[in-house]
Formats: sequence, C-alpha cells, structure tokens
Amino acid sequence: MAGLRKASAYSKRSVTPFTRISKKRQKSFIKTLPPSKIVKFEMGKGSDFHKGKLIHFLTVVSLEKVQIRHNALEACRQYINKKLDKELGGQYFFKIVPFPHHVQRENKMLTGAGADRMQTGMQLSYGKSVNKAAIVGKEKRIFEIAVTNIKAAAFARNVIKQIKPKLPCKIRIDYEKLEN
Repeated sequence: MAGLRKASAYSKRSVTPFTRISKKRQKSFIKTLPPSKIVKFEMGKGSDFHKGKLIHFLTVVSLEKVQIRHNALEACRQYINKKLDKELGGQYFFKIVPFPHHVQRENKMLTGAGADRMQTGMQLSYGKSVNKAAIVGKEKRIFEIAVTNIKAAAFARNVIKQIKPKLPCKIRIDYEKLEN
C-alpha cells in the first residue's frame, strides 16, 4: 500500500465539502467510501461530566480554517486519552468535536522512466477517494476535556501542548471553570 500524500496538499486549501453518498448508485458522487479511523468520539466518565462533577473545562480551538484528516484526529485522540487515563485514573471526560465528513480525492500520478505512457495527466483527473477529513472553521472547537481539579487541568494543558505538531493548524487552549 502506498503512503499518504502530505497533509499540506489538502489542509490549508479552501474547499467545497465533498460528501455526497446516496443509497442509489446513480445519484452517488462517491462510489467507495474510505473507512473512518476514529474509533471513539467520547472517552472517560461522561456521566460525571453531565452530573457536574468535572468542573474544570479545557477547549482546544482552531485559529484558522483548515482540513484535519481523520488519521491526525485519531493520533491525537490516542495520545491524549492514554496520558489522561494513566495520570488521572479515569476521572476525566474527553471529546472530539468535529466529524470527518469530507472525502478527499487524489489523482494518482506515476513517476520515473516510461511513466508518461501509463497515465492521462490532467485529462479525466477527477481522482479517487483516499481519505476523510473534518473541515474546521476559524475559532471552532476541536477537542474538549473536563477534569476534577486545577492540578489535573494543568496536566491536561501540558498534554494538549504535546499534540500541537500532529495538527495542521495553530491552536488556542481555552480554560473555563464551570459553575454548578
């Protein structure tokens, strides 16, 4: 299996959402849909969060309009969940906010000697579905984390700072203490 194209080929481009999937084959623009790599969108103790026990709330916000691929969201999810679970022992709530609906396409191009006879160039260059991405707008939420105390909130902030290189955009971490 070939590797992924660089995220910069997609991430900062203005894009029209490509999501048309229909049960009727003739009306479907997307014939095959790549499976989503994100396993869970909510982790930790959601019941404690909804009861109001987790009052320190951190939100990761995108500072620019960007496409975030599902494999980048899953890598961030795994890292954050592993660190929080190990340190806080399940006393947290973690949620991925955007859902990767947008299907990215790629016009496969061959390189090397003789490759010019095996491809059509930009003729019929619509491309095949290769990836899914979430289109995140400026000032939109990416992740939400709720914890019990201020010390746990400081730890969660440090964990979020460690995932910055995995995201294709600049982020801001907002802190809020929720009132009961």
